[in-house]
Amino acid sequence: MDNIAGILEFALETMYSAGRITLGYFQAGVDVERKGDNSPVTIADKSAEQAVREALTRYFPAHGIVGEEFGRSNEGARYQWIVDPIDGTKSFIHGVPIYGSLLALTDTQAPASEATLIGIAHFPALGEMVYATRGGGCFLNGRRMTTRKTATLADATFLFSDVVGYGDRLDVWKQLVDSTYIQRTWGDSYGYALVATGRADIMLDPIMNLWDSAPFGVILPEAGGTFTNWQGDATIYDSSTVATNGLLFDAVMAVTRG
Repeated sequence: MDNIAGILEFALETMYSAGRITLGYFQAGVDVERKGDNSPVTIADKSAEQAVREALTRYFPAHGIVGEEFGRSNEGARYQWIVDPIDGTKSFIHGVPIYGSLLALTDTQAPASEATLIGIAHFPALGEMVYATRGGGCFLNGRRMTTRKTATLADATFLFSDVVGYGDRLDVWKQLVDSTYIQRTWGDSYGYALVATGRADIMLDPIMNLWDSAPFGVILPEAGGTFTNWQGDATIYDSSTVATNGLLFDAVMAVTRG
């Protein structure tokens, strides 16, 4: 794709604006609805996604959009923008600042391992913008970032969102808890961003959606890490995900592959 730098600049500005919308509702006691899957949603989610969709439609009318709150548009387009206005809504509604606003540009004709061209994970309440382009590196607020050099599970920091959804594979979570040095629930998108920016080593989820995963398909590899399913396939299209610093990939796969 031509002018990837210009598209990235537009995307960063769009996500900064979307983040400002969410901050207008943050810690303000907004009403919370429950969706069909019992997950929470607020006017902040809807308003931010609507703003992003309007900007994308205006500047890239030929592109498709997949959003958590408002579904799909222009589904046949080769290039698809994936939007999650608030990842970590449970944190958001409790006034906890580790929620993120996610955006990715994907190429549906590319191999799954190279599908994400641009990935952005913005954490408005923390003032952190993590982003990457394929072949262009990973950055945090303009600073080039790489993963940590932890080489053994015994020294690793392992992150996860919660223990819901593992089902009969809860043993995977337990093995990683028992095998690692530090365990923290700095989860949702922030956990993946922490691995990419060298502040943790492993992040695990048993259930993810495309809008949760899409940015990290480029952010993690560009930082020197890995973003795969539990079988080790580099893809954003699976429901199970794991991120590593790269050096720990084989050790983690020995557990997740079962």
